[in-house]
Amino acid sequence: MTDARIDRFARILVDYSAKIKPGDRVLIEATTAAEPLVRALYNRIMEVGGHPYPMMEFPDQDELFYAHASDAQLDYPPVFRKMAYEQFESRFRVHSSTNTRALSNVDPAKLGRRQKALSSILQTQMKRGATGEFKWVTTLFPTEGYAIEAEMGVKAYEDFVYRACHADEPDPVAYWKKVEAQQAEFIKRIQGKNMVTLQGPNVDLSLSVKGRTFMNSCGTHNMPDGEIYTGPVEDSVNGWVKFTYPAIYNGVAVEGIELTFTDGRVSKAKAQKNEKYLMEMLSSDAGARYLGEFAIGTNFEIDRFTRNILFDEKIGGTFHMALGAGYPETGSKNTSVIHWDMICDMREDSHISVDGDVIYKNGQFV
Repeated sequence: MTDARIDRFARILVDYSAKIKPGDRVLIEATTAAEPLVRALYNRIMEVGGHPYPMMEFPDQDELFYAHASDAQLDYPPVFRKMAYEQFESRFRVHSSTNTRALSNVDPAKLGRRQKALSSILQTQMKRGATGEFKWVTTLFPTEGYAIEAEMGVKAYEDFVYRACHADEPDPVAYWKKVEAQQAEFIKRIQGKNMVTLQGPNVDLSLSVKGRTFMNSCGTHNMPDGEIYTGPVEDSVNGWVKFTYPAIYNGVAVEGIELTFTDGRVSKAKAQKNEKYLMEMLSSDAGARYLGEFAIGTNFEIDRFTRNILFDEKIGGTFHMALGAGYPETGSKNTSVIHWDMICDMREDSHISVDGDVIYKNGQFV
């Protein structure tokens, strides 16, 4: 018996998130573990007149790749994906890993080298996404691997995922439109101002958003969603932050990250676990030590840390910052081969002020 929520989920993604039109060519990136959702996406894209192109990997494909890849193979960008990002109108990426720790023991230098080979694809996504000619959407299919990471049973995790996306409701699109309106009010408090100051037990940081645009993230690029974000002025970031949750990138979890910023650049960095990996990523290129994103999470349905950034960065009552590539539509000028989100809790003794006025206190807009 198929889960009705999967069909509803596919409709949210096709009709609302990407707004697929007749003639749109759509790449679907997933592993075979996500077959029920890929099938539902394929059906819905066909129904609305699009051209679906599933690009399926087997679940341990990346693991095999890194076990065998020569330098030449690490440096070689995937041809079909590159072409689709350059030419297609849309792509869905369905995270569907069955083993989230599969790359934990891969040499960080190898991961970094592969990152460089993929950087042109990321840049194409950012550039074409900013103009609206490439409708990219990233989501997740609940697998046993993600359930284990979140320390939940598979059934409970499925419920959590569909609830966070509102695929368990008769009219999910109405909900996401309401989120859009609510977040537009938050943006009004901060857009067009200059200095943002964050203070709390884990942060004492200031950054400028002067001339930058805040984006209303309400289910178009990510599902689930719930955040407002911008690219801070590159050389304006000063102060200190300790991220309260592990920061996971390429399947490697770095814990207890503390960063100090001086005139925008990470001048000091340390971590309690996997510090070597943090340092390797920070030295990826010149832009890796600068921020490409500053964001506030607003989704209170995501009520726990699940070790998955797609969900965790939206946790209501947190902010996150991404080292590396910024989104051009925000006004960010930072470029890098990495875009690494790191999350900090603001629910206790914390506040955010804009040009001296407190707009956010203990995890809520005031």
